[in-house]
Amino acid sequence: MRIKLLVADDHKLMISAVRAALSSAPDIEIIGEASSGSEVLPLVGRTTPDVVLLDLRMPGMDGLRCLELLHERHPSVKSIVMSGNDDPAAVDASLARGAVAFIHKTIDPGDLGAVIRQAIAGNVFFAVSNRASAEAPRAECDLTPRETEILRALVDGQSNKQIAGQFWLSEQTIKYHLTNIYRKLRVSSRTEAVRQAYEYGLIENPVLRVATLA
Repeated sequence: MRIKLLVADDHKLMISAVRAALSSAPDIEIIGEASSGSEVLPLVGRTTPDVVLLDLRMPGMDGLRCLELLHERHPSVKSIVMSGNDDPAAVDASLARGAVAFIHKTIDPGDLGAVIRQAIAGNVFFAVSNRASAEAPRAECDLTPRETEILRALVDGQSNKQIAGQFWLSEQTIKYHLTNIYRKLRVSSRTEAVRQAYEYGLIENPVLRVATLA
């Protein structure tokens, strides 16, 4: 599946950086660019993207208002906020207006494609703000190194067949490992496993739930 992405940012350098970060992601195509908030909705209507990557501070219409209108008029389009503002109030305001993810502009460029794929899959979850609370469950999970590697592949959105190819294992063996991972994390699906991986701190999440971690 090819993901159609619209990027909205009033800094051309930032849009160029996004293009460069996604240059090695053949499944993600940038189909439109907006340099002001007022351009976003008309452009969404013309290009029908799957995902809008949106800055909060733009001329014409601010990002929060864009989010409200996008959620109202184009509910099937996923919105990801990418901002230099890491105020927790901005994060909460974005999520309340329909954003599926909030990432800071300091994100590792190599992580951007994974975040976009997770948004499409509905697997974007937000890192907990209290690391201490995540430490206890992490110790109880007791995943093996191989199980942790497979869990990372799940986070990247890989299928069982792709994971099997990556580790030179049979799909049946991958299913066996997934069964053990689900049991240890006390979950029953890939989506829940990804959520627990983030919440327990087993996998570092590039998506920010809050910017200031305790």
